[in-house]
Amino acid sequence: MAWGRRILLLGTALSAAILAVFAAVCWSRAELVAPPASFMLYDRHGRFLAQIGGGDAAGYGYWPAPPSSERMVRALLALEDRRFWEHPGVDPVAVVRAAAQNVAAGRRISGASSIAMQVARLQHPASRTLLNKALEAGTALCLTLRYGHDAVLQHYLRLVPFGNNSHGVAHAARFYFDKPVADLSWAEIALLAAIPQAPSRINPLTYDGHERAVARGRRVLAYLRDVGVISPSDFILADRQIAAVALAQRPHRPSEAMHVVLRLERQLGGAEAWLAEHQEARVIATLDLDLQRRIEALALKRLAEWRRAGAEQVAVAVLDRASREVLAWVGSAGYFGPEAGAIDFGDTLRSPGSTLKPFLYALALDRGIIRADMNLRDDVDVAPGIENADRLYLGRLLPRQALANSRNAAAAALVRSIGIGDTYQYLRGLGLHESAQPAEHYGLGLAVGALPTSLERLLRAYGALANDGTLEDLAWYRGEDRPAPQRVLSATAARQVSLFLADPMARLPSFPRMGPAEFPFPVAVKTGTSQDYRDAWTMAYSPLFIVGVWVGRADAAPMQSLGGMGSAAELAHDVILALHQETGHRLEDLPFPKPEAHRAVDACGGSGCPALFREWIPDETAQRADGVLIDRRTGTLATQSTPPGDVQEQPISMPVDGRLAATSTVADGVGIAIVSPESDAHFLRDPELPAEAETIALRAAITGPFRDILWYVDDHPYGMTSGTAVRWTLAPGVHTFQARLMGRPESSRVIAITVD
Repeated sequence: MAWGRRILLLGTALSAAILAVFAAVCWSRAELVAPPASFMLYDRHGRFLAQIGGGDAAGYGYWPAPPSSERMVRALLALEDRRFWEHPGVDPVAVVRAAAQNVAAGRRISGASSIAMQVARLQHPASRTLLNKALEAGTALCLTLRYGHDAVLQHYLRLVPFGNNSHGVAHAARFYFDKPVADLSWAEIALLAAIPQAPSRINPLTYDGHERAVARGRRVLAYLRDVGVISPSDFILADRQIAAVALAQRPHRPSEAMHVVLRLERQLGGAEAWLAEHQEARVIATLDLDLQRRIEALALKRLAEWRRAGAEQVAVAVLDRASREVLAWVGSAGYFGPEAGAIDFGDTLRSPGSTLKPFLYALALDRGIIRADMNLRDDVDVAPGIENADRLYLGRLLPRQALANSRNAAAAALVRSIGIGDTYQYLRGLGLHESAQPAEHYGLGLAVGALPTSLERLLRAYGALANDGTLEDLAWYRGEDRPAPQRVLSATAARQVSLFLADPMARLPSFPRMGPAEFPFPVAVKTGTSQDYRDAWTMAYSPLFIVGVWVGRADAAPMQSLGGMGSAAELAHDVILALHQETGHRLEDLPFPKPEAHRAVDACGGSGCPALFREWIPDETAQRADGVLIDRRTGTLATQSTPPGDVQEQPISMPVDGRLAATSTVADGVGIAIVSPESDAHFLRDPELPAEAETIALRAAITGPFRDILWYVDDHPYGMTSGTAVRWTLAPGVHTFQARLMGRPESSRVIAITVD
């Protein structure tokens, strides 16, 4: 008897210990933890791009149920746990019923799993053994005791599987119907509620699964009618609709957007913060998928032409100019293609060639080192060790010409005038590099592509040129939290550089007219080519868009004389024309804005003043440097003091100007000289242009208060102007020109030109 009592006591103690251990294990498992939420990503027009985050192993979704899920809750509880609010986490009635059914059938046909037990199993998946079932029950009791019914139910609504890797009611509503839960009809709710019992068998995207979902959904509707949740009329409507409910087309991830999808996956990070603010992790990207496909097709077509010259990869990006939204981003010639297509070359550091030069000119303008009306020197001695790409030197040039002709020597001289250290830090401030090397490592090579950067960095910086000097991060999706824009240039410098880059005449003689950098509407264009033709670039912007193009190879091997103007500019031209065809704007009515508080003057470009360019100078003065400058307000010659820096020549004094001294008469300080055309110039007509379109400007410079000029062509009066210029239509032969002041004896010398 004593031994029996001891055994009983030992058994009781052992059972208590086992129960204690069991309870401790269940309590340790009783935590509400969900896998990381995923994002559903769409383009700007609502086209599916991808699901990101979460992970394939855990599936997608796991979004918290919104407060508007009450109808969905009623439907799910009707099938999964009708007495949810009455039991402590395990329904004893359901357990007894399930046991009886299983014994009678001789096999397991019912599991009696409550909502809390399903939460426990979803958080700790395991095979359906008796021990695991007991653990689920114990954990369910602990969960309900620890968190309460409401929290357990909300967690279930976040975890519940709906098949096809979809989890949670909010995600399932989006996945199957592309709607928020609040917008689901009773028929749609019943169809969804039917899935969780057996997601693989009750798959509404398959024929058999859809039939099972409809049958089970009708059971839900009948129960909801019987308990008074829905009215008889609502039941009749939903019962009729459920078989014909339209499911959203199963989304497929477009390969064209892979680089954007992967970038957004990195950029968005975890979805929890987004979920807290938006309730759904549904992200609308700025990308236009249709445009993306069109741009990729243009890029692949051009790349096929360049492959024989050694090009293997291409990257193209399109931004909305004002908002900096990324409308298209082609990171390579096909993500799954050869030649390292999985690399996003828009985010790869490469030598930028001459694409940094516009920022040097903008900085020099802001610091007063140069002005738009002065001449720079493009000579062999202004920047030792730096040569022009064509090994030629053009002498004196306006900043407009030096930049548009992409003269290396003049740009390097600017770097020297600004200071290598200041230039280096300025480019860092623009976000063009994060190099840890000292500035001296790059030296004057900062002007010609020695400092690596990426297409994305260039697009961001060119956005400042295109937007009056304000720097702003690119926008990749709606609601993106971006830093406030910051001013990095004056609006005046940004506008002047834009006018420089948009002038096709300023590119002469290095780049011919009617090439890929010329458009029928205003577009600022800068090309670049790195050493040995390893990289070819073009950056371009209109009043509406910013476009960047890179062409090269993944292995950074040289291409065969394939530079920016001969490759990337051609693709940029294709893209910009395609972009503007559907804007509805009269693009010629969208010029680049002029600098404020500035006025126009005609400035001479180059030695001997072969051409005049309209430049903008501060309104309080009209001056000139290294060439003739005509004040538009007065129509008279003006002078300008020598600018700072060692990239300018000494100014030419007007009294000894060769052409002014050659006027036929000079009296009381009054004189007149022909500025354009040059004497003995030779003009060739373009047979592809209408005859009336081939004109040249007749320009004269005046000293004195007089403005009215009478022009003689071939000794016959041709026209009178109260300004300084008139246009003459080219005609074959040798022609003479003379400008005379009305009512005075002064006249210019006669010049002659030849037209073929």
